[in-house]
Amino acid sequence: MSLHETAYAKLNLALHVRARRGDGYHELETLFAFVDAGDRLAARASALDELRVAGEFAGALSDPFDNIVMQALTVLPRAEGLAITLEKNLPVAAGLGGGSADAGAVFRLVERSHGWPDDWASRAARLGADVPACVRSETCLGRGTGTELEPGPTDLAGTPVLLVNPRVPLATGPVFKAWDGIDRGPLPMGTAREIALAGRNDLEAPAIALCPEIAEVLAALRATPAWLARMSGSGATCFALFDSAAQRDAAAAGLPAQWWRLAGNLR
Repeated sequence: MSLHETAYAKLNLALHVRARRGDGYHELETLFAFVDAGDRLAARASALDELRVAGEFAGALSDPFDNIVMQALTVLPRAEGLAITLEKNLPVAAGLGGGSADAGAVFRLVERSHGWPDDWASRAARLGADVPACVRSETCLGRGTGTELEPGPTDLAGTPVLLVNPRVPLATGPVFKAWDGIDRGPLPMGTAREIALAGRNDLEAPAIALCPEIAEVLAALRATPAWLARMSGSGATCFALFDSAAQRDAAAAGLPAQWWRLAGNLR
C-alpha cells in the first residue's frame, strides 16, 4: 500500500529577530502559516529506507543520502523501512522551509504507518528550527529559535495566497549574518491578520542587499490588489495575500514569466 503526503509550503507572516544568541542562533518571534500546496511525498513499505527525488527542483538535491528526508527517517524508529519518492515542487534555499516541510511530511507518514515516539518534538527540532512547526503544518506562533511553539489564531484559514520566487537561491546563513542586530520590538498581539499587518520581516533588508531581485518581486506584488506582500523567512520567496482567488490569479498572470509562482490558500 502506498501512502501520500503533501509537504506544505511554510510562510512567516511576520518574522521579528530579537537578538543574537551565544550559541550562534538568533532569538525569533514569528507567526508561521502554511499553504495548501508544496512538495509531494509517496511512501511504501521496504526492507530498507530509500529515497528517489523527482520534480522541477530535483536537480538542486544532489546527494539523496544527505537529504533531510533521509535524516528524518533516521531519527524515527520503525520495524521496517520506507521507500519514499519526493516530488520536489518548491524551490530550494527559498524561505519556504522546503526541506523542513519535507521532513514534517515524513513525520506524518511515519505517524500513520508506525506511530511516533513520545519525544518526537525534540527529534524534529534536531533536524532544524522550522521542522517542529512543519510537522503539524498549522498556523502557530514560534519563539526561541522557532522551536518553542504555541497555537496561533486561525482567522486567515482559506485566504488566497500567491508565492513568487525570482529563481535565485538564497542561503539562510548569510542573510542572518547580514542582519544589523537592531531589536525593533516584539511580535504584535491579535488576530493573524492583525499580527501580519502590524508585523514585519526583519530579514527583508539584509536579504535584498544580497539578492536585489527580491525588491523587484515585492514591488510587483505591492502593485496588485494584495492586502499584504512580504518576504518569507530568509528569502528569496515573497508572498501576497488577497481577498479573493480571482484577484490572486489575475495578479499571477501579470507577473514576469521567468519567475516561479505558486497559487494556493492558507491552511
